Amino acid sequence: MDIVTLDHICQLSKLNFSEDEQKSMLGQMTDIIELMDTIKEYDITYDDTKDHNEIGYDDLRKDIPQPSFPTEKLQQNTSPRDNCYVVPKMME
Repeated sequence: MDIVTLDHICQLSKLNFSEDEQKSMLGQMTDIIELMDTIKEYDITYDDTKDHNEIGYDDLRKDIPQPSFPTEKLQQNTSPRDNCYVVPKMME
């Protein structure tokens, strides 16, 4: 990174630095950019065969419909209207 780019970033972010602060910031920004360039060298593509999280279809439970809770029991502590939960308006 050069001083012109740093000045441009400072103008965009409305930051004011003294000359010493600019030199320090320039060094820090250069270090950050070099670190990012180092990280780019690593292959971070996801390979789902390597995560050992394989679940076969035989290991999943069967999707068998079961009776649910009665609506009256679920709504006993609420103020339902037309078998629906009434939620207070949070935003206008």
